Amino acid sequence: MKIGIHFTDIYDVSVEVLEKYGAFNISLISDMPLFIDPFLLFSSEKVEYQQLHNNILKYLTYLKDKAEQGIPTALVEDLYSFHEVKQNWLGYSEFGNHGRGLGRQFAINMHNAMPLVFKNIGHETITATSHLEKVCLFNDKIGRDNISDFTTNLIFEYLLNYTQIFAKNHIAKKYCDKFNVKDVYFDYSLGRWMPKSFWLPKYEDDFVLLTPKDLLTRDETWINSHDMIDHFQDISGSIKNSTLRASINEHFRSQIPVFEMSTKEKDKYIKAAKWSTIKQFPEIIEYYIESKENDKENAKSLANERMQSVEYALVTWLHSFAQDVLSQTRFFQISPDSSYREALMRVDFFKKCIEDNDVYKIFYNNGKPVKEEIIQLAFKLVWRFSDCDVNREVNNGRGPVDYKFSKGANDKTLVEFKLAKNSKLRKNLENQLDIYKNANDTQYGIVVIFYYSEAEKKKTESILKDLNLDDKENVVLVDCSPKESASNVG
Repeated sequence: MKIGIHFTDIYDVSVEVLEKYGAFNISLISDMPLFIDPFLLFSSEKVEYQQLHNNILKYLTYLKDKAEQGIPTALVEDLYSFHEVKQNWLGYSEFGNHGRGLGRQFAINMHNAMPLVFKNIGHETITATSHLEKVCLFNDKIGRDNISDFTTNLIFEYLLNYTQIFAKNHIAKKYCDKFNVKDVYFDYSLGRWMPKSFWLPKYEDDFVLLTPKDLLTRDETWINSHDMIDHFQDISGSIKNSTLRASINEHFRSQIPVFEMSTKEKDKYIKAAKWSTIKQFPEIIEYYIESKENDKENAKSLANERMQSVEYALVTWLHSFAQDVLSQTRFFQISPDSSYREALMRVDFFKKCIEDNDVYKIFYNNGKPVKEEIIQLAFKLVWRFSDCDVNREVNNGRGPVDYKFSKGANDKTLVEFKLAKNSKLRKNLENQLDIYKNANDTQYGIVVIFYYSEAEKKKTESILKDLNLDDKENVVLVDCSPKESASNVG
């Protein structure tokens, strides 16, 4: 039984062919935690990427001019409030590929920032050019995901053509269809976004979009406010204009109280002083961007390293797990009568795969435990083809990793993941003691605790014993510690 998870599985394309094309092998179960970094367009030697960067600047110039002229709110939303390009399956959607997109508040924030942020666009004196990410340095309400979504929309036509070329050359016609896509390119003569048709891979009733790996990064974009604040002193100290440098240092020092305070309080004041100084001397932003431009080769290597870590964990290992382990069992053909029994069965199977089939390896990157999102994505594989409706619940105080298995309105089971190293483990378990002690097949809960060392295991077992949870079938401990190869066990 072949399990369709990744692009290559679903469209019957070899991994080698997709790799040669340069596209990321996305999962069609849920979004991958990757983002498009517009700086990678600027830093690339590829002519088509440099042109995309120029196209973005052209649109930003248009927006800046409109902002200075003053335009109705309705037009602001038309120019800024793009729909999320969910078809690339990138970002932080926990289930499926539905994100928030760029809404009305983003449009207003971005529009208001344009005259200040990009007042010298096309006439830069410090930086080599302007950058979309610059808006994040002026407005902390505009984040990494907004920048990635905005960039994706501005290079939408390129991504559609990129996918169409691959589809025509490598994917069987039965897997594709012609799609009329909205808001593909901007017609400057009409002042609005225009539609266009493409031949693309089909998934359910929608199309799928491929993204080149060399445009992707994980975590922050190369130019970001956290990095700017962290390197504030380095940036201000490197300014050659001695008068400006002295003024910046004087203003910064004047913002920090002289009375005695704790280290935590001092750090808070220092951070506030940095932001105050940047607002007073926005030239600091220009010098920061210049330093990032001068280090563009490192931007590419770091982005590639981050992308590869995700690819290793969420593509290479998950693909192997699905095809070499899950596909060889009758697991997906079994469907218990209650949501509790099915959820427990799938949790127990997940535990077995991690402990006995080397799946624990996907929870490490360069010898260090990965973030919880990797565990979440791996777990999604074991409820593939479930008769249950499986959804993630909102963070309601029980913790950020809650799943709900449902078989009808009156048959629901909550499954929660917890890390043994969490300092609040005991408190979290105490708060939900009743549901963990309960033992019936309706409105039920299961807690799964992952430990990475013997010390974490002993700590968890002690807590469970104190709470009289050590013999409950719905409290499951999973050993994620490194295992010795069977061939070495004598």
